[in-house]
Amino acid sequence: MSPALSLVLPACNEAGNLGPLLDEILAVLAAHPGIGPAEIIFVDDGSVDASWAEISALADRHPGVVRALRLRRNFGKSAALRAGFDQAAAPLVVTLDADGQDDPAELPRFVAALRAGADLVSGWKQTRRDPWHKTLPSLFFNYTTRLCSGVRLRDFNCGYKGYVREALAGLGLYGELHRYIPVLVAARGFRVEELAVRHRPRLRGRSKFGLSRLLRGPFDLLTVLTITRYHDRPGHLFGLLGLGFGAVGAAVLAHLASLWFAGERPVGTRPLFFVGILAVTLAAQLLSLGLIAELLNRPRPEPGVAGLVRERR
Repeated sequence: MSPALSLVLPACNEAGNLGPLLDEILAVLAAHPGIGPAEIIFVDDGSVDASWAEISALADRHPGVVRALRLRRNFGKSAALRAGFDQAAAPLVVTLDADGQDDPAELPRFVAALRAGADLVSGWKQTRRDPWHKTLPSLFFNYTTRLCSGVRLRDFNCGYKGYVREALAGLGLYGELHRYIPVLVAARGFRVEELAVRHRPRLRGRSKFGLSRLLRGPFDLLTVLTITRYHDRPGHLFGLLGLGFGAVGAAVLAHLASLWFAGERPVGTRPLFFVGILAVTLAAQLLSLGLIAELLNRPRPEPGVAGLVRERR
């Protein structure tokens, strides 16, 4: 029987959490038969502890229900999610973290929201059970992403999410883009909703949160905004930047020219002169890059000359 729901659980060094979490999931599915048959896909993201042995044992214990995937090394959460999405067979997909902090009791609410018409349901950890050095950066990250993307969510990075399969097609996750999945999905016209969920404290293992994620965040956000807003019109992005630098450079050089005509010479030795020249040069380069990007992005015509020939009538 084909599954009605696919659960994807990326795991990295979560030995000891996986068995109890699976027991909770199976209990919830048994108590809510309306969800339908489900498959549970564990994706081991290059764990160096006993996670893979535990996942393999769970798959042997629950054949046909638990599926075990293993990445050759630690590629990151985006790659683990992508691997799980590629293998998911159900029309509805729900992801939750394997650390046990996401409560499986919320699963029926995610399924109900998806069946009611949402394309993506993003969890919102309304009361978060994490230390301050995780919650404070998360508040700033969510505010900045909400402001820049226009997607009105309060918790973009919550691992507890539900999807319809159509929203996952062609998503192409890599790097740290899993944190911006709602932005990527909303940019393609899908309906995104938010669901307040219960968040539990971590009982075993260590968090994967680190300072490097804070440093990479702004670059990832810039990448997402670029591929969602300017993918089909890259000339606009480079053109706007070029016009901005060009305006600054022109204003600087015009100011220096007025000083020259007023007799305040020389102006060519002033640092401001080099700033103006640099800004104008950078503007020209950006405008050129925009034109090249438009040429590369332009669909190539089909081979042949049928569109170039006109029959005499």
